Amino acid sequence: MLRFINREKELEILKDLWKLDNAFVIIYGRRRVGKTRLIEEFLKDKQGVSYTAEDVNKKIQIMEFKECLAEFLNDNFLKRIELNSWSELFSYLERTLDLNKKFYIWIDEFSFLIKNDPSLPSVLQKFIDKVLRKSKIFFIVSGSLFGIIKEKVLSHSSPLYGRRTKDILLQPLQFTHAIKFLKFNFLDSLKTYMTIGGIPEYLLVASRYNNFSKFIAKEFFEKNGYFYREPFFLLSREFKEIKTYFSILNAISYGKITPTEIANFVGLKTREIYPYLELLISFGFVERITPLLGKTTGGIYVIKDVFFDFWFNFVYKNRSCIERGIYKPEKTELNSFFGKRFEYFILENFHLFFPFTKIGKWWHKDKEIDIVALNEQTKEILFCECKWQSKVNAKKICKELAEKAQYVQWYNEQRKEYFAIFAKSFSKKITEFKGRKVYCFDLKDLERIVKKRFK
Repeated sequence: MLRFINREKELEILKDLWKLDNAFVIIYGRRRVGKTRLIEEFLKDKQGVSYTAEDVNKKIQIMEFKECLAEFLNDNFLKRIELNSWSELFSYLERTLDLNKKFYIWIDEFSFLIKNDPSLPSVLQKFIDKVLRKSKIFFIVSGSLFGIIKEKVLSHSSPLYGRRTKDILLQPLQFTHAIKFLKFNFLDSLKTYMTIGGIPEYLLVASRYNNFSKFIAKEFFEKNGYFYREPFFLLSREFKEIKTYFSILNAISYGKITPTEIANFVGLKTREIYPYLELLISFGFVERITPLLGKTTGGIYVIKDVFFDFWFNFVYKNRSCIERGIYKPEKTELNSFFGKRFEYFILENFHLFFPFTKIGKWWHKDKEIDIVALNEQTKEILFCECKWQSKVNAKKICKELAEKAQYVQWYNEQRKEYFAIFAKSFSKKITEFKGRKVYCFDLKDLERIVKKRFK
């Protein structure tokens, strides 16, 4: 069974909901993020019925769910009778369920049921209104077809809108908890996280290896590797025009970051590219970034999902070589990729180092600063550079930061400035530059802070 790591917050929410007379709970998130494992942990000491739906025709789905219910309820008549619709099944439950008995009903991969019968949300809405609200039943549905859950279950137009007691979007694990899966040293653990993110099942695959290099060589760069075809499977489940979405993600991996650049690469008009980009954003695969303190119009598009970013940069472009068993990524290419992802990693974990209230990237014309952080009450501003390099010259970086900081327009005469540098290592750390406090963090500092914060 998959190790259960750091879902305490979600478990507490579910435990509190269980104390209610009844509840209808929706748990959703991307495939392999740990939904099933979370619910299994929560329900392990409780009585109820569990059903995992398959992507098969409606009649088989109804029959399988009916059999699960009949076994739990010890209802031989329900086991024998033939029911041809969800309406018939839930009508039967309405007449026969003991509403004073506390138990759960859990349907996993609920989106497969809706996919094969769009009328199910209406049927379930009636069951919730007529039966569930008068009962002691804890009803959970979970699913990984993100589009169907959002449109058919959570949206304003869904019959189920307003019926849920709680919905939980399960996110990947943060680095501080993801590393608990791994046997690597800190550097390899960080590179692994910047390659596959915090998806528990992906981390479980990585945990079979003793170092990062062997892991990616076997699981990414061999045609039978676990991750070699994974994005084809993930995207084909959600999108019909899979070729267009692949082309967009490929375009971004080649450095096409504006809508016009992406559209030209894909072969569409610029106005036609926006719906595709918006859908990729809603699924968490892509992110639109605008500069902190800059205009919110325009912006650039980047691949947000760590795994997709690595895969499109190294696997998709080199499939023919991988198929022939001759591909090995260049060290300079890997370092370039990690240099980019290291910046996003620091942004994600910035709260571990500083208490600033507003953070983001900054750029203007040909000037760019990796991270700018603000405290709007105290008028403090921090300028930060992230370098995936060893023996970094901190004084040189601070000189460059001081020059670029002049172009950042924010309380120019009143603000107090600080500098921060994150790097693999430094030739010499400094604590001050021309009257400004300087913070230098190397990988040893990162490891110490992470371990101290989450012992």
